[in-house]
Amino acid sequence: MGLIKGISIRQLESIQGGMAQFYTPQASNETMLVQIPAGNIDELFVHRFQTDQLLVVKGSFVLVSLHNKQYQYTLLSEDNPQVLTIPPGVPHGAINLSSQNCLLVNAVLRHGESHPLDYRPMKPPFPYDLEKVEQLLSTENLKIPAISHH
Repeated sequence: MGLIKGISIRQLESIQGGMAQFYTPQASNETMLVQIPAGNIDELFVHRFQTDQLLVVKGSFVLVSLHNKQYQYTLLSEDNPQVLTIPPGVPHGAINLSSQNCLLVNAVLRHGESHPLDYRPMKPPFPYDLEKVEQLLSTENLKIPAISHH
């Protein structure tokens, strides 16, 4: 199963130092701490001149992205430290069906000035498949990294 063109996901490298685990930081122009509220279903939005690099530090959520009239659902969780990179021009949103807020770091790479439409929600062209989202979230309890298409 491949990710939408341009989107990538990779495990973070880490080293053990005494009792602490140290993870490789992400290069960025700006670092944001983002909270996705419990029970949240975002509309889509797109960035024209920025790349998002997302890392969940508490909780979990499902990133929904749109390409060629198909949604892709990707589970990101604190239990599986990985960075998901979203290049400019990819419509995406967040779904957090859990009862806990999700906290993530976005290490943003800027490719120019923000566009006025960058943070404006776009109505999804067709409904999300929340059953598929729930299936992904159920795999989280099994500690299996999960990606789903459609």
